[in-house]
Amino acid sequence: MTARGKKFFLKPLVFGLAAIMLQGCITPMPDSTGRYTTPIGGSPVIANETPYSNSLRCLDGYTARKPIRIAVGQIADYTGKYSSDSTGHAVTQGAALMAMSALAKAGVPLVERFDTSVAELELKYANNKLISDNPTDKGPANYRKIYAGSIPGSNYYLVGGITELNFNIRSIGANGDGGETSTNGLKGTPSASMYVMNIGLDLRLVDTDTLEVVDVVSYQKQIIGRQISAGMFDFLGHTFFDASVGESALEPIQLAVRSVIERATLEMMSRLYRVPASACTGNLNTDNDPLADVSNRQPYNPPARVNTAYAATKENNYDPSRQNPYYGYSSDDPASEPGLRGGIN
Repeated sequence: MTARGKKFFLKPLVFGLAAIMLQGCITPMPDSTGRYTTPIGGSPVIANETPYSNSLRCLDGYTARKPIRIAVGQIADYTGKYSSDSTGHAVTQGAALMAMSALAKAGVPLVERFDTSVAELELKYANNKLISDNPTDKGPANYRKIYAGSIPGSNYYLVGGITELNFNIRSIGANGDGGETSTNGLKGTPSASMYVMNIGLDLRLVDTDTLEVVDVVSYQKQIIGRQISAGMFDFLGHTFFDASVGESALEPIQLAVRSVIERATLEMMSRLYRVPASACTGNLNTDNDPLADVSNRQPYNPPARVNTAYAATKENNYDPSRQNPYYGYSSDDPASEPGLRGGIN
């Protein structure tokens, strides 16, 4: 067989072998388990943790001493941003659920106010004497009774929103081309880039009885992404090859939202329950965290009708460094420019 004949004979043979190999991964008939193929992966389910989760659990010893019931209202996405590929919202729409999980980690008693549709429907059925706790009993009085005052009320409720999503605060990149000067010489193209974005959150704690806002927290977290790639191009006689490799990574945006919510919840609950400054901050793993030094915070003096045991702390009495509107960005920002926080004492 000539070289040309071998060439045309080997090409369909290679494609045929590839098809047979792929057929081993997918079959037209389901197997005994009812599947056409075995799914890839196998990562186990793990806890959804942030750097503040352990500190929230530390609060459990303090929250168990006081029956302060908290409800979570709407914590909406106010950024108005959508994904660049038009697949949906850029940030999670479940911030309220994250706040509930954060409060549960801290052992705070929760009352449901976010989705009461099932409770309202059951109440409607019970009011019409259609619900029974023992359906097998066909007696005339076998229906759920409605009692006044059976639903516990909340002492405070938590509301707010995701208010910032800045896609590119700053970016940096580098790329180059190099190789042999001959036409068919080896050439390479490495490149690398990094960029930073951020998300911002504003939460407020409201007294349910008086509708007074007793605490406000505003936090932001920066998110970093990177991309590295390298390629090679060369001629090998009558053939050539072009190969490239790369790696990209972006800190999870939704996990950053959860981290900011847990951080804000940790601070609010620490003040609400009068937790000592150094009691539950040992697991934060950062010397620059504002919660690490709260010795200069002044107590909030609530109106006489508000129980002082539940009183929180106003944000404008925080560490003075928190009054810097660009604290943590860079030394070149106009942090000392007058008027940036003019209305706040």
